[in-house]
Order: sequence, then C-alpha cells, then structure tokens
Amino acid sequence: MDNKIKRIAVFTSGGDAPGMNAALRAVVRAGIFYDLEVMGIMKGYDGMIKNKFTKLKVRSVSNILQRGGTFLKSARCIEFTTSEGREKAYKNLVKNKIDAIVAIGGDGTFTGAHIFHEEYGIPVIGVPATIDNDLSGTDHTIGFDTATNTAVECIDKIKDTASSHDRLFFIEVMGRDSGFIAINSGISGGAIAIVIPEEDMSVDRLIQRLEKSGKRNKSSSVVIVAEGGKSGGAFQLAEEVKKKFDYFDTRVTILGHLQRGGSPTSFDRVLASRMGVAAVEGLLAGESDCMAGMVRNKIKFTPLEKAIKQKNTIDAEAFRVAKILSI
Repeated sequence: MDNKIKRIAVFTSGGDAPGMNAALRAVVRAGIFYDLEVMGIMKGYDGMIKNKFTKLKVRSVSNILQRGGTFLKSARCIEFTTSEGREKAYKNLVKNKIDAIVAIGGDGTFTGAHIFHEEYGIPVIGVPATIDNDLSGTDHTIGFDTATNTAVECIDKIKDTASSHDRLFFIEVMGRDSGFIAINSGISGGAIAIVIPEEDMSVDRLIQRLEKSGKRNKSSSVVIVAEGGKSGGAFQLAEEVKKKFDYFDTRVTILGHLQRGGSPTSFDRVLASRMGVAAVEGLLAGESDCMAGMVRNKIKFTPLEKAIKQKNTIDAEAFRVAKILSI
C-alpha cells in the first residue's frame, strides 16, 4: 500500500444514477478503514472549482445506501472544460491537501478526470455510474440494473391498459447512444419490437413486424424505442406508423427521467459497494488514471481513455433472442 496517500477526495458528476450513494458510502468507509481522511466535493467539478469541500466521516454516509440520487449533488461544469477552470480546481485540491481523487460518474466525468490527471498528475480512479451501461471495462455500470427494472415496471403497467383497449404503445426509454436499457427492458416486457441506436430499423421494417402480429390476432403491443434511435424518437416513429398502418390505436409514453430515480436494486448496491472499495484500494496500490470495473464478477482496472473511447457493445445474442420472442 502507498503510504504517501493520506487524504482523498470523492465526488459525483454528470447525470445521476441509482447506486451513486452506495458507491460514495463505500469510498468513505473504505478510506476510513485504511486510515485515510476523506473529503467530499459538492456538485462535482463545479464544487472543485468553487472550493466546496466537506470532511466526511463514517456517520456522514449513514442511511444513504438505499437512497437514489447523490447526497453530494451533481452538476454540469462548462468551466472545467477550460484550462483556466482546471487550474482553479487543482489549486483548491492543493489547498485542501488532497492526495488522490475518486470520480463517480460516466463518460463526461471520466473525460475530465483523464485530462486533469494528464495535466497535473494527481492520482485518480473512476467508478462507473451511468444508467446507459456504455463504458468499456465493466460488464455493468452502477444504475443500469435499477433503471432497467424501473422501465420494466412501467412497461408492465402500460401493457395492462394496452390490452384493455387494443392499443399499440410506443414506449421511449433512455439511451441516446446505447440500446442496453431498450434491449433488456424489451425482452423483460415482451415487446413486439425494439428500436436502438446501434441498429437502423426503418419504418417499413417496423410495419412489417406489426403486420405479422396483426395476422396472428395480436391486438395490443408495445414497441420499445431508445431515445437515440436512428429512425427518430417514439413520437416520430408513432406518427410515421400511423400514416401507413392504421390497424392499431396508437399511443406514446416517454419514461424520461423516471428511470434515473428510485431506490437502487440489491444488484446495484452490491456492485457500487465493491467498486467503491476497489477504487480506494486501487489508489493505495498505486493505480491511477483508470476505472474500477467488474468483469465476470472480478474487479478489473481499465485505463480511463480506453473506458471512454471503446464503449460497451450491445449483446448481439440478447438482441437475437428479442427478435425470436417478438412473434
């Protein structure tokens, strides 16, 4: 273990994800377990620039394991994208005697952390918390399981009303660049079709799928649309389908930020806890400029640059299964 590290700082940044609080709790308690001082930075990089540091103790993170959101708050920070902003942030880290950083977030958070490390050399480890599940170097990101379960609960309820009124629902889930939530919730929710950014499903192909279901006397259905689908969002797709195909009474539901909230699942709590502890132990072991991920149930450290640039690819087998089951 590296005895040079005496005080670490932890923050959350970017879009919130269920399980961030569990990760914060793990970082704080692991740090104290290893005789480190732990400082929390309010509102991510914005708080780093504005010197919003607070000392965290064991009881500072009591009763947050089950809470959604992040008690340290999160904020977008344009100023940190400038060299002047990062210089202010570094000076505040020096002022607060910070020896290393744990950054909890996703793509944007890790991009900033990587640049910051390159410029100032401060040790940093990222903990992947994003509902999109799109970071390379981990099988799952914190929040993905909870967001998917939330989407499935909503889909189940919508299917009840769809079957009662013989309706076709287009349900839009989050995933501007990633179809993970759409695929998993689509399979779990029995969708007739799943539209994702990674595959270009034309309106004509979608109508062919709907026509087949109509011939099988399927009078109610749901189509799951990732918000970043190449054919447009749920409203646009629904309008195009209605122009060419009037078999169904069509409705649209946008789940939106509903998917970000709520108490994290047991899976996300355990994942966040293991990654949070790994981040602290990684810093003490000399790891830096990397992300603590989970691959085949084992902790793996992946360079931040690789985690950001390579991206997770969708499970082609899961997507194949979804197509088979949608008949």
